[in-house]
Amino acid sequence: MNTAFDIASLDYDRVFTFSNIGKAQRRLVFKHLNARFLDTKLSILELNCGTGEDAIRLAKMGHQVLATDISEGMIQVAKTKQYDRNCQFRTLDITSLSKASFTNQFDVIFSNFGGFNCLSQKDIQTFFETASSILVKNGRIILVIMPKNTLWERIYFSMKGQFKNAKRRNTTDSVSVNVEGKNVNTWYYNPNDIIPLASNFSLEKIKPIGIWIPPSYLQTSLLGKKVSLRILSFLENCFSFTFFSKYADHYFIEFKKTS
Repeated sequence: MNTAFDIASLDYDRVFTFSNIGKAQRRLVFKHLNARFLDTKLSILELNCGTGEDAIRLAKMGHQVLATDISEGMIQVAKTKQYDRNCQFRTLDITSLSKASFTNQFDVIFSNFGGFNCLSQKDIQTFFETASSILVKNGRIILVIMPKNTLWERIYFSMKGQFKNAKRRNTTDSVSVNVEGKNVNTWYYNPNDIIPLASNFSLEKIKPIGIWIPPSYLQTSLLGKKVSLRILSFLENCFSFTFFSKYADHYFIEFKKTS
């Protein structure tokens, strides 16, 4: 898997991070983060940090950030960017996460844009069990995950006559996704699939990310134009109801440590 993302790291910022759709979806994520992160300086562990865009932004807000990714290629790209001393990058596999991996506990564990979709249900359950030991009292876990019932995907592939692809996410099995010529096992989870796995945490918030704003593979279409995205972003902000989360491209889910 890490080989695929090493290759993808070379073009990831152009294809997603700096695309109009990528920037629009990231604005939505930070809208929800800002509700928590503006007033208090936090110690944040980021998992699946990719090329470091979120970590650098969080550090500029004054937070102490340790950003990690399984892909050495992603970490190398992140380290080429300008970032503050309170931001550090490190190669780390989530599935080997333990309390011994760190010298301190964190206020927040954060993972953006589908990194947890590369984990099986068992992996995610193990993560929540481990996360409890590396978070402070009342610490938070904030994840942005791809659900099973994305409406954009169903509409897009159905219009192309690819009805099997239109429902590809709606399965409990892993789906083989092509990433730079490599097959990566990917699982899709609705909020109700994740909540039971977080037994030591209380659910705080669920919000759709991309119920109106489309997936990034539509960047080259009319929907990826700035004018279109201004309209779609307005609609997203007006109709960002929790109910729509399982139908969006991603969803934002936040947990609070209870024990």
